[in-house]
Amino acid sequence: MSTELRYYYDLMSQPCRALYIFLEMTKIPYRRCPIDLRKGEHLTDEFRAINRFPKVPCIVADGDFHLAESVAIIQFLAREYPEIPDHWYPRNSRTRARIDEYMAWQQHNTRSLCAAYFMYVWLRPRMLGTTVRPERAEQIKDEMERCLDFIEREYLGRGSKFIVGDEISVADLLAACEIEQPRMAGYDPCAGRPNLTAWMGRVREVTSPFYEQAHVVVNKIAAATNAALNKL
Repeated sequence: MSTELRYYYDLMSQPCRALYIFLEMTKIPYRRCPIDLRKGEHLTDEFRAINRFPKVPCIVADGDFHLAESVAIIQFLAREYPEIPDHWYPRNSRTRARIDEYMAWQQHNTRSLCAAYFMYVWLRPRMLGTTVRPERAEQIKDEMERCLDFIEREYLGRGSKFIVGDEISVADLLAACEIEQPRMAGYDPCAGRPNLTAWMGRVREVTSPFYEQAHVVVNKIAAATNAALNKL
């Protein structure tokens, strides 16, 4: 078990939010080390000494073990803190394999597609001054919607309450935080998807109040975006 854990994060980042919720829910002791991505703090020499990639999330355990990538961090923490509730990352080989399957699948699906829409429609125009081409935005949205429809049908439409079975796991935290991201660009991922809507409600309920804490900035930006769109 690690004796000291420092967590470097920015809650604008989807996996950072998932790990924040995980750490709070499991009561793993850690020290908060916020990094402001919009100010470029992840690009400083100081942070590069902490994380060679450089990006968030990352952790430093026991002062000398530096680890990046949200999935690797989750798997490491599950090994280091075996006393955390088993449902988060179960020891049962087949159940864990299903969670691993989702975490591998999401990298080129939930994560990449929801992030692509958010970045193209909202982030890059504000950070880089790029122009949103409607036909390209629609193409990216179509790809994202195919992914969301797959989750609605295959992961949540077969009778289980969560991504893998009837107990919440790290797969749900990662999935929900990714699916929240396009809300900041004015897209409602739950619209027309009753299974997704009910599941998101369950995830929020089980992880309250930490889910709400992790999404304060997301909710604020989403509200501002929707208000601006309603004026058009």
